[in-house]
Amino acid sequence: MITEYAWLVPMVVLLPLVGAGLTLAAARNTWVQRVVSMCVLIGMLGCAGVLLWAADTLGPQVMYVGGWTPFEGITLVVDRLSALMVIVSTTVTLAVLAYSIGQGASSFDDESDGHSPLPVFHPSLLVLAAGVTTTFVAGDLFHIYVGFEMLLAASFVLLTLGGTLERVRAGITYVQVSLLSSMIFLAAIGLVYGATGTVNLALLSQRLGEISPGTAALLHVMLLVGFAVKAAVFPMSGWLPDSYPTAPAPVTAVFAGLLTKVGIYAIIRTQTLLFPQSRFEDLLLWAALLTMVVGILGAIAQDDIKRMLSFTLVSHIGYMLFGIALGSTHGLGSAIFYVAHHILIQTTLFLVVGLVERVGGSSDSTRLGDLARISPVVGVLFFIPAMNLAGIPPFTGFLGKVGLIQAGVSDGSWLAYTVVVASVATSLLTLYAVAKMWGRSFWSENATGLTGAGPVRGGHHSALGLGVLVPTTALVGVGVALTVVAGPLFGVATRAAVDLVQRTPYLEAVLGSGVSL
Repeated sequence: MITEYAWLVPMVVLLPLVGAGLTLAAARNTWVQRVVSMCVLIGMLGCAGVLLWAADTLGPQVMYVGGWTPFEGITLVVDRLSALMVIVSTTVTLAVLAYSIGQGASSFDDESDGHSPLPVFHPSLLVLAAGVTTTFVAGDLFHIYVGFEMLLAASFVLLTLGGTLERVRAGITYVQVSLLSSMIFLAAIGLVYGATGTVNLALLSQRLGEISPGTAALLHVMLLVGFAVKAAVFPMSGWLPDSYPTAPAPVTAVFAGLLTKVGIYAIIRTQTLLFPQSRFEDLLLWAALLTMVVGILGAIAQDDIKRMLSFTLVSHIGYMLFGIALGSTHGLGSAIFYVAHHILIQTTLFLVVGLVERVGGSSDSTRLGDLARISPVVGVLFFIPAMNLAGIPPFTGFLGKVGLIQAGVSDGSWLAYTVVVASVATSLLTLYAVAKMWGRSFWSENATGLTGAGPVRGGHHSALGLGVLVPTTALVGVGVALTVVAGPLFGVATRAAVDLVQRTPYLEAVLGSGVSL
């Protein structure tokens, strides 16, 4: 397997870590922090683009850190799946950084003296990016755990920015739940090592078949539970709607787009590579069904746009889990496509809600109204990704859901058909939830007179600020562009699914050609 671009693999982790150190050293110079952060993320995006091309055309790119073999050292692997996840996650992180810079003094930076009262924002965001990419490129369970812990540390700092009582309370809840899942995951890693003598994913794919079925099932369940908590799979999703909406708009956006998808990625990787003959497909299908239904029912009951989007986030995790549970090439390909779509759209919507708060002074739909007249641009920016989230054709949300429905019908079991029906109902209810918020916030009468109390009065977009409009508009444009290139994107996702099902490309890249399954 050709791995001539393997030297780029550690760069997507090293760049944000070095950048975090530089921005922390430049804590008293906001402009240096901004320049370094932007350059780091742009560099990561370039590396991710090359790695995606290399993984798609040449095969998985593998780096043996320190020159050690996979039997003894750390292995970093970028295949089609991880490369796609890195490039999408870096894209939304770059947009969130640009948005936060555009907010200026109202967010994290003090424009009056050029210094930042919250100098930890930039290094924390870069550590978060490093944690995400570490999880995606790690070739062993322990470094997936390391990536999770980097995420946890950075997330708590970002979640509690400003130190308000509401944010600290939400941050404590988030940390408690995350620590619980981390303890389960770490215990599972210890048991895996005790049973097999390794935590390397490629080696585990061979050695897990040599242990007793009961032990393998226990390890499988522990890993699933640890990842399901992080992915907010029902019934372990109650923490999410109370944690995300309290943070500033850029933080909420990057959380909503990325953090749960890291858990989904870990489930995809372990299900396909370590437990291809899983005993728990039906359990995952039930979890997908309940996550869809409970999440969307919670979304319908909300009046606050942020909380509504948080519940739809939980609900749409069910779609991804549906494709994973099916285990077919079509199901996995559609799930991967939907993960990429959802990272982008969910981040975009939370950034737009930040604009709504700046225009109307609130994200509570009962306190908003007439926003379509006051700021038509914000209305359009909300409408496009909202329809994409609801799955209106021809957007990527519709294409991803159709792919999952087709995979469910092809499966043919009564449970798969049940989840198909639930997915269609959830899509319709998602449309109802976002349409309700759209009607209340943008078209209803302004009964309280609060709309326009924010920075924007009379719809002057210059007052709203190009610094926040440009990155949000750009991210909306990327969402529309994905619809135009949905065919090639679905092709990459499908080829990634083929590799996941076959396992041979990954194993041969790490262990060498001629490896036996």
